Amino acid sequence: MKPLLILVSGGSASGKSTVVQEILEKAGLDDVLIIKHDDYYLDQSELPLEVRYLTNYDHPSSLDNQLLLSHLETLLNGEGVEKPIYDFVMHTRGQKTEYVQSKPIIIVEGILILENELIRNLSDLNLFVELDDDIRFIRRMLRDLNERGRSLESIITQYQNTVKPMFHKHIKPTKRYADVIIPNDRKHDIAVDLIVTKIKQFLKEPA
Repeated sequence: MKPLLILVSGGSASGKSTVVQEILEKAGLDDVLIIKHDDYYLDQSELPLEVRYLTNYDHPSSLDNQLLLSHLETLLNGEGVEKPIYDFVMHTRGQKTEYVQSKPIIIVEGILILENELIRNLSDLNLFVELDDDIRFIRRMLRDLNERGRSLESIITQYQNTVKPMFHKHIKPTKRYADVIIPNDRKHDIAVDLIVTKIKQFLKEPA
């Protein structure tokens, strides 16, 4: 049976990973491959560090979607791939890769994962996680301070110059491609239950 491919989008720090974990726990699934679209940001090792700092990570052109598309086609064929790993401290792709094997369910999370038509065409189920802008900003600020070694000033500048305007220009409009929109600022049990039912139906279908 061809793996089930689920794309999960939403604004930065909207809680995509948390919602995915909730779905997997409710469905009782553990044989799942989760891929972060973030790892497919373009390699910038040829550029000086000060130039890398200026990267607009919220624009579609920052992503190597051709590589991701190729990897997804391979994974959907039941084979494994050497997935890149992005280093957000150095603002470039890491030298090491991670070998990942295909699983019955493949989930790709990313703010811009629904933007690319060729990737959408491979998908079986598209989700969009929605959360209030202010809450997302606070979550993003805490994450970047604690996990990505950013200064508060750089986080605020980046949010004002790229994150917020790019969300409204490139990310929010992709909601129209979602099969289910999940509100993450209130209870979303019904949306999660619908998704769990869909996944279970797929897994029961004969090859």
